[in-house]
Amino acid sequence: MTWLYSISTTEIIFAIIFLVLYLAFLARTFWLARRLKTSARAVIPKFFLRSSYFILIFIALLGPSFGVSSQTVRSEGRDLFILVDVSRSMDATDVVPTRLERVKFDLRQLTDSLPGDRFGLIGVADDPFLLTPLTNDHSALQQTAQALGTNFSASGGTHLCRAVEMARQKLLSDPSARQAAKGIILFSDGENANSCDLSITASLRAYHISLMTVGVGTQTGSTIRKGNDFIRDNNGQIVRSRLDAAFLTGLSKQTNGRYVQADPNGRYLDELIQTIRGLRSAVTDESQVAVATNKYYYFLIGAVVLLALDLIVTVRTFRL
Repeated sequence: MTWLYSISTTEIIFAIIFLVLYLAFLARTFWLARRLKTSARAVIPKFFLRSSYFILIFIALLGPSFGVSSQTVRSEGRDLFILVDVSRSMDATDVVPTRLERVKFDLRQLTDSLPGDRFGLIGVADDPFLLTPLTNDHSALQQTAQALGTNFSASGGTHLCRAVEMARQKLLSDPSARQAAKGIILFSDGENANSCDLSITASLRAYHISLMTVGVGTQTGSTIRKGNDFIRDNNGQIVRSRLDAAFLTGLSKQTNGRYVQADPNGRYLDELIQTIRGLRSAVTDESQVAVATNKYYYFLIGAVVLLALDLIVTVRTFRL
């Protein structure tokens, strides 16, 4: 027999209290019986009865397990590439402290919430660059993400679709990713992004690769600091970066994916995680394990029966 829980100080204290109080009750009962010059032996069966169901309840609380049953354990895997926009607009402060810093913080929570999934990381600017291939080492990926910084885009654009295509190729060319559900998570403000070729989104749909886009920023937008000044356009006007939610929403719809907007409290992560968990997945590992079954209810039923018997059967404490 094995036990689900170990005996703690709480159980020991309750057992001692029960024993001390009941022994005190018995001592007082026999003392009164002696004063009345009678017998109080009738309380002894009650003592053993009550001790029995107290012990049975005590055992039930510890979770006794015996008998072995066979159970099938299945592991369902997901392979996900995270795409992070590192263009200069991600330095905007309409999301505290900046858009990019907020993404880096949320990535840690996202990967910690999905411990059984593999993640890869791609940076997105003018040209995408692979930072981390698909890996189960979430700590290494998180460290790489923390080192991300913004790169000034020479063309002023952000080629999100090139990064999406790179992630698609990596997911399809990795032999170990064949049995797993596949997905791409894009963190971006969508600003100055180039439109995607329809063949890219069509390929994602054909291979059942879900594209989830996360809008980082606000419609009001924010200026972007550059040293002691702000980034300005060719006319010397201060540039104001704004979230392009329409572009990101359209991109996700083209692949039957989903768009969510990052919020200051990070509540959007719950929605994103539920979407990821809902991806069509395949069994990557299956095994039979022997498990001891918790049989606490046997002892609990015995305790209830004895308790009912204690309530039904009455005895005369003193015989005068």
